[in-house]
Amino acid sequence: MGKRIIVDIHYDQKRVAIMEDGELAEFYMEDDENQGLAGNIYRGRVVNVLPGMQAAFVDIGLDKNAFLYVGDINVENSVFDFNGLNNEGQTRIKSLSIKDIIKEGQAVTVQILKEPMGTKGARLTTNITLPGRYVVLMPTLDYIGVSRRIDSEEERNRLRQIAESVKPKGIGLIVRTAARDKNEEDLIPDIEMLCRLWEKIKNAEKTGSVPRLLHKDESLLYRTIRDIFDSDVEKVVINDYEQYEKVLELVRTICPSLEERVKYTDLKRNLFELYGIESKIEKAIQRKVWLKSGGYIVIDPTEALTVIDVNTGKYVGKANLEDTVFRTNLEAAEEIPHQIRLRDIGGIIIIDFIDMEQEEHRKKVLEVLSEALKKDRTKTNVIGLTGLGLVEITRKKVRPRLSTVFLKPCPYCNGTGRVYSESSVIAKVEKELERLFQRDKVWGALVRVHPSVAHAWISDDKNALEQLETTLDKKICIEADDNLHIEESRIELLYGPGDLEKTVRFS
Repeated sequence: MGKRIIVDIHYDQKRVAIMEDGELAEFYMEDDENQGLAGNIYRGRVVNVLPGMQAAFVDIGLDKNAFLYVGDINVENSVFDFNGLNNEGQTRIKSLSIKDIIKEGQAVTVQILKEPMGTKGARLTTNITLPGRYVVLMPTLDYIGVSRRIDSEEERNRLRQIAESVKPKGIGLIVRTAARDKNEEDLIPDIEMLCRLWEKIKNAEKTGSVPRLLHKDESLLYRTIRDIFDSDVEKVVINDYEQYEKVLELVRTICPSLEERVKYTDLKRNLFELYGIESKIEKAIQRKVWLKSGGYIVIDPTEALTVIDVNTGKYVGKANLEDTVFRTNLEAAEEIPHQIRLRDIGGIIIIDFIDMEQEEHRKKVLEVLSEALKKDRTKTNVIGLTGLGLVEITRKKVRPRLSTVFLKPCPYCNGTGRVYSESSVIAKVEKELERLFQRDKVWGALVRVHPSVAHAWISDDKNALEQLETTLDKKICIEADDNLHIEESRIELLYGPGDLEKTVRFS
């Protein structure tokens, strides 16, 4: 079983799963609430310039102002007014403060590099890129690049020569991996289409209010076919006939030889369940991932980076400790790149492999890790081992990780993954009772709490409740409520014994 693309359409929700040898390798979802923004081009207005951060905030019409770093500003093609600087001054532009490049109130054309994540707004660039099937057009830059995923140096040189012959004057090109073994006549239609798109965007710049959207990147399904569907893909399966027709039309245009690999299915059964994808998605948002040997890895995201810890778990090995550790680390080195790619983890990643004494073992684990990371289409770099034996990885961050699409922060633990213990909840309730009894002249109180808290309060420490009643000179009744969270409590003040008639007292 090779590579497959499974597309599940359900009302307004589109889900795309990339399967490799039966395993879920990548997953993407798009609906009304989760619309991808990366790649969109806007006409925005600079609202704040911060020289101390060498950055500016730009209003592009989103809920939060977007972030434009000085290093993402084009300074070569006169995109900005440099306040009268001469040519010599422009060559030294990168050493200047951002306030010398742009100013508040200025209108700029920008593209989203990274989508808004958490409390951070989108990250912008003025270096516009327009992706096609075989090339990426860079209208504000002027150089040629070839995908590093094309291993053959001979093929890279051949494609570079073709790009040089077809490149529009003053415009940059990046030759994509899909262009491998393609010729000049394959690239030219792509370039012409992208040039027409750029002209359309330039025309849209001239009129209209600011901020406004100039160009929205293509839909999830279009991007999938454009960027992923190639001769390595055995088939594309779609469960919506209308979308199937649109995909066929696109495939006939950009890769007609692969048309027969696009399949429509009208099965009433959930397509993702049929291919076992639903359960794989469920596992992809869990903190702990079990390895086949019995070891496991733990993935913990933080504000600044993601930490991945490797443990032997149930695996005890057959030879000695060093061999057990080595084999666990090797298996983890294969699994971690898969999890990084599937979960779309970006930024700084720190891996804490189990300590290995032999240098050859450490080298082998790094080799396996680096080789497995080559399957990732997103740019990833292995920095190496730190002095403490940790492996550092950086991965380009474009969109929020998979878990943020399915999960939201817990309103009780606030991201800690922990809740208050029963004794802590009891202590908080006792303090609240003391405060309420001081304020009101009441006979007592009915306290509704989670069953485990009620059990701990009454059964585990009977004397504590009696002592509290004696100290406060009030009657306290405890009632268990299954509908309450363990940290929740509800206190009802009682003004006489008659108020207890409709309550249940646990003893």
